[in-house]
Amino acid sequence: MIPRPTVIDNIDRTLGVHPIATLLGPRQCGKTTVARLIAAQRPERQPERQPYTYFDLENPVDVRRLSAPLTVLQSLSGLVIIDEVQRRPDLFELLRVLVDRPQNPAQFLLLGSASPQLIRGVSESLAGRIGFIDLSGFDLTEVDEFERDRLWIRGGFPRSFLAADDSASMMWRQDFIRTFLERDIPQLGINIPAETLRRFWTMVAHYHGQVWNAAQFARSLGASEATARRYLDILAGAYMVRILPPWFENISKRQVKSPKIYIRDSGILHGLLQLTTLADLQSHPKLGASWEGFAIEQIIGLLDTRDTYFWATHGGAELDLLVHIGGKRYGFEFKYADAPGTSRSQRIALEDLALEHLWVVYPGDQEYALDEKITVIPLDAIPRLAGNWR
Repeated sequence: MIPRPTVIDNIDRTLGVHPIATLLGPRQCGKTTVARLIAAQRPERQPERQPYTYFDLENPVDVRRLSAPLTVLQSLSGLVIIDEVQRRPDLFELLRVLVDRPQNPAQFLLLGSASPQLIRGVSESLAGRIGFIDLSGFDLTEVDEFERDRLWIRGGFPRSFLAADDSASMMWRQDFIRTFLERDIPQLGINIPAETLRRFWTMVAHYHGQVWNAAQFARSLGASEATARRYLDILAGAYMVRILPPWFENISKRQVKSPKIYIRDSGILHGLLQLTTLADLQSHPKLGASWEGFAIEQIIGLLDTRDTYFWATHGGAELDLLVHIGGKRYGFEFKYADAPGTSRSQRIALEDLALEHLWVVYPGDQEYALDEKITVIPLDAIPRLAGNWR
């Protein structure tokens, strides 16, 4: 088992502030394992009784146990874990009543594979009582340095990353994609034919790292732009797609105001593109975009921030990732090259955005300066960089 101390610490801190913590992330990313580890390690554990109560809303037995949820939940104390909570949105109003009790004896850890935007009632029912923690697959801090390429090719889902070989990993991802489309999406109450959504998802994979163009997607689907945007929002809400918003401000240049789209897990991207090995990827036109998306997910996850954007002008200047930290702006570019250099676009971004520093992230192992404010760094240096900002 690969330990995940950072996310466990985040959950413990959240439960120190709120009576309810919600661990959100795609299915099969390790939420249940993390929850059980937290429960087993809690300091109030008492040998004479079960240290926690666990409900899995995909288990028919647990569903029956919660057929009278108020009667069951109000009698519990300690940590109560409810897995796949998006299947019972009616529980959120009940949880508000329970945690507002005087001397409430229970804390709740909710596990969900859909964002609050897809689960109606979360924000309204539990405002001020709930904290959110995002969990994705494994990241660079959780695997050995020499396994970086395996993490890139297979993605961070534990069963995919830990598979016996690349073929077994690809088989798991193909099964995951099929199950997600045929079972998980309908369980959210979304009625879209699986083949239609798969075709859209595959189109997103081919546009990975590009600016969203609703009209182009709508034409390809034979649908309206509103329908194309709805499909995108569904995949984003289920943590399959990242919509990276544009940054624009009052400068003299015309700026791009549409978001960029990425498949969040690099292994799922490669599964949709039928790329099984590193050799397959290295000969594919999406090589650079795949590297960019993989690095972006690592940085956003390690920085634990939502204040992230991309920036581009219609004149061709572009910055792959803009991050705001401590009132300062930092830029990142991603180059799948042996020795990246400076570019006119970098200079423009530095000046127009008043960047504190710009890093060029590449797959090498040496760090070197291109300028006083531009540094080339290996992807493996990102955890150290993120640690300096925490």
